[in-house]
Amino acid sequence: FFSPPHPATPDPLWSRGLGDVYKRQIYNFLLRTLERTLPIMNALISAIKDKQKIIFANEGRLFKKSFFGLLILILAFQTGNFGNVIRDSMVDAYLAVSVFVGFTLFVFIGLDSLTKFDIHSFLEKTKKLHVPIASFLGAIPGCGGAIIVVTQYIQGRISFGALVGVLTATMGDAAFLILAIEPSTGLLIFGLGIIVGTISGYVVDFIHGQNFMIANTNIELEFEKLKKTFVSKFNIFWLILFLPGFIVGILLAFQIEVDDILNLPSNISIVTLLGSAGAILSIFMWSLNPLSDFQCSTDTSRGFLSRVIDTTNFVSTWVISGFLVFEIFMYFTSIDLKLFFDLWLPFVPLIAILFGFLPGCGPQIVVATFYLNGYIPLSAELGNAISNDGDALFPAIALAPKAAILATFYSAFPAIIVAYSYMIFFE
Repeated sequence: FFSPPHPATPDPLWSRGLGDVYKRQIYNFLLRTLERTLPIMNALISAIKDKQKIIFANEGRLFKKSFFGLLILILAFQTGNFGNVIRDSMVDAYLAVSVFVGFTLFVFIGLDSLTKFDIHSFLEKTKKLHVPIASFLGAIPGCGGAIIVVTQYIQGRISFGALVGVLTATMGDAAFLILAIEPSTGLLIFGLGIIVGTISGYVVDFIHGQNFMIANTNIELEFEKLKKTFVSKFNIFWLILFLPGFIVGILLAFQIEVDDILNLPSNISIVTLLGSAGAILSIFMWSLNPLSDFQCSTDTSRGFLSRVIDTTNFVSTWVISGFLVFEIFMYFTSIDLKLFFDLWLPFVPLIAILFGFLPGCGPQIVVATFYLNGYIPLSAELGNAISNDGDALFPAIALAPKAAILATFYSAFPAIIVAYSYMIFFE
């Protein structure tokens, strides 16, 4: 290596002396080092870019949520009759709905946190019962059970009929709202979901066979996890408002005038204070939460309390939005929505079913709010409950779009049959 080059081809570096040879060695060493580290640097840059995508996605999500939350709060602080209408709607939404949804979530998420049930091994041992099991998991309030079944289908472990069964049976987070306000109706929808989902799943498997549209993949779904968020710092304030709000909500449900019992001055209302503060805090925490609505209701990496509060805030914001839609529409148009829907009654269940095709739980919570306020009949709510797929549709669309679209289309048939059968025979 150190021998001089052939005289016929003199090396310019060698002609400058032995020190230049060391320079060449250093140059070659650096070149080899760079060649070896270049893939690592590329991987690092790629990871940084991916992280930037997550950050930018969160920033875009936060911007949209913050804008929406700010819009509601601006409406709440309006003066005059319009401002009173907005604030009364928010108080009613929080004390008549949100506090009961929160209590229901404490029960269901608490049970989920206490149990260590391994659904994956259970499905392996019960292959002949996949359709009814999938329907049962879908009918459970929330989207967690349905998403588990969807991931099992994506990995080729269950049939297309089981996918149709779970998407038919699930009602998503709107089920918490119905159970909190009308438990008997919630149980009716739960039972119907299991029965209709099971029948639909078996019919689809009978028509197409159990291997229809099965993709044997090893895809593992992994969602962005945040064990603690900025809004978690406000959990204690949320609980301070929730506990007395829940008690006041129970008293109001029994037509007991809380302000009269407390003998407060006429210009002070504990109902208005609790309801307004609870609603505003819920919207504030939801709008600044970096988790999407999908993650709020499905991510289990956070603590029990954060899961309950985040999901309650998400549902509460959509419930308040539904209340505001009614009140603002009637304030500016003076149209009786109940009379309007009564005039178009034969088409109302069909419209509710079409709303069910929209992915996510937000639109379905609005439909449930319409029902609970008496604007649409139970037949329409039943049709929406069967046709909607909740948040379970998101991973299905992302990883198996053809199967997701076809399964959603199939769920329309039992939704139409159940909704219009109930309308004809019971309404």
